Formats: sequence, structure tokens, C-alpha cells
Amino acid sequence: MIVALGCDHAGFALKTTVKDFFDGKAEVTDFGIFEEEKSDYPDVALQTARAVSEGKADVGVLLCGTGIGMSIATNKVAGIRAAVCNDAESARISKAHNNLNVLCMGGRLISAEQARAVMEAWFGASFEGGDHLTRLNKIAAAESSTLYAAHEGGGRVVVFNHPLVQHKVSIIRDKNTSVKEFRELVQEIAGLMVYEITRDLPLSETKVETPVATTTARSLAGKKLAVVPVLRAGLGMVDGILQLIPNAKVGHIGVYRDPETLAPVKYYCKLPKDVGERDVFVLDPMLATGGSASAALSLVKAEGGQKVSLVCLIAAPEGIEAVRAAHPDADIFIAALDKCLNDHGYIVPGLGDAGDRQYGTK
Repeated sequence: MIVALGCDHAGFALKTTVKDFFDGKAEVTDFGIFEEEKSDYPDVALQTARAVSEGKADVGVLLCGTGIGMSIATNKVAGIRAAVCNDAESARISKAHNNLNVLCMGGRLISAEQARAVMEAWFGASFEGGDHLTRLNKIAAAESSTLYAAHEGGGRVVVFNHPLVQHKVSIIRDKNTSVKEFRELVQEIAGLMVYEITRDLPLSETKVETPVATTTARSLAGKKLAVVPVLRAGLGMVDGILQLIPNAKVGHIGVYRDPETLAPVKYYCKLPKDVGERDVFVLDPMLATGGSASAALSLVKAEGGQKVSLVCLIAAPEGIEAVRAAHPDADIFIAALDKCLNDHGYIVPGLGDAGDRQYGTK
């Protein structure tokens, strides 16, 4: 067993007790801190949690003043079930009922002896399954609808669960939706997705004089953006995004999937000359095998793109994993995550060929 261990300055003194407890029982990977100096608990908590989430450690133990801060930060990582257990009975139940995989303790609240009792209770207990598993599965379903764990390379996978997005996705899935309505809905969904894909844009303070008084307001700090649709299906998403970020430059990439090999084939690439200075959003409605999307991201990077994200309507798990493997630094934004690919490489249940449905060519 591998245990991921971390602490801040308030939990530093208790870390030696934890290491001694695991001596001869498990391998410990220490994520710091390594000296008793003031630190921010989220830094260690998130790093430790990702090790557990990505399977690099089996469980985690985190220590801060109360255990509460570590627990809050750690539970932001998908797949993590963390809780504060400063007594043995809470620790036992946390494993038996909740299958806790990250134990948090308060270095300012419990003694070394109490900490050992907590860990003995936690590691001595077994998950009981049954109704408890049903409840954990419900939590996992809600979690996966929002955000995958960030990849080690820094990239996130964000799946939209907003009711308006999900409602409009249900309509474009319907085979009876007209070409005109399909095109309009693709634009609308892309426009709604702008709010999340631009969440991290920097702001600066500016003085504004209202009819009543002068106030300090916040405005965009001049961040340069570019949208790059993958031809031809990605074109339908462009106008929906430009309505909200009209100053973004637009590039184009032509990549198609060979019907026999399913491998991507490039036939066109035209990007803004200053692409290296811009945050680039590659638009590809269907993330199936991930080959075309990965190739498009590679083309942008080859032209100097530094910060590149992928924006899709529908994705299959296979496509997500392929893009994450090829571009671990890229964020992936998805309106809906589907089950799988069929034998022909199409997303199931999907919505068919997005290009054909937008332009009425089939």
C-alpha cells in the first residue's frame, strides 16, 4: 500500500507520528511541508489528493490545525472522499460507511496517541458496501457531471450540467430536429459555454463615473483570445462564441477522419499570426476517437500556440483519454459526456454527424 502524506505548518508536528505509524506497514510518499514554516494548506492538499485520484497512492493522510481546511480543499478533486476524523469511532465509520480514502486530522486538536488510535480504527475497518455503495455511486455520478480530476499536466475536463445546456443538447440529439433549428441550437449552446471557458480571464480595476457617483469597477484586462473551428462542423460554434467575445480572432483548421483507418488527415491550417500571444479555443463539436481533436491541438501548438483548450458539444470517454494523453496541459470543455464509441467510431448515443446535420448534406 502507498500512502500519500501531507501537512501545513499547523500539522507539521503530528506528521512524525503518522510516519512512525506506517513504518513497516505501508510505503509513504511525503508531499511536504518539510520544514515547520508558514504555508498554505491547499497547495499540499491538492497535490496529495491528485496522487490518490490518479492512482499513484492508495490513500492519503493530511494534517492541518483542525483538519477542516485540508478536507475542504481535498474534496475539490474528483474521486476523493475526505473527512476530518479526530476520534477513533468517526474514523471507523468513515471507512465502513463512506469508504474514506483521505483521512484529515487536526494537529492542534489531538495528541499523538489519539492520532494513532484514529489511524488504527481507520485502517482496521472495512467498507461494508450495500446501501452505502449505492449512496457513494450517486455522489460519483454528480461529481463526474461537473469536473474530472485535473490531469498531472494541469489540464481539466469540465462537463456542463447547467439545465439550459442539457435541455438544448437533448433537442439537437433528436433525429427529427430540423437543419435550421440544429444550426441555431449549436450556436446557442456554444454561447452558453462561453461563460465557463472564459472563467479564468484576468480582470483589472478601473474608475467608472455613474450618474450618481464615481466607483471602482472591474473590466477585462486586455487578454487576447482566438477561436479556431475544426472544419467543417466546428464553424457552427463560432458565431455563438463571438457574440460574447467579438474581439477574438478566428483561425481555421481542416482535419478529417479517414473512414477506413479513423486516423486524422490534415488538409488546411490558417491561424492568427500572433497565436502565441493568445488563449486559443479549438472548436470541435464531436470528440469521438480524439484523433482529429489531438491533431488540431498539435497544429496550433506547432504554430506557436501556448495556452490551448478544446471546446466540444458531445464527447466519448475514449476521446477524452486520447486528448489528455496527447495534450495533458489542455483544458477540455464538454456540453455532454456520452457512454462510448461503437464499432464504427461514432459516439453512442451521440447525435450523428454534426457537420451533416448542420448543413443538410445527408
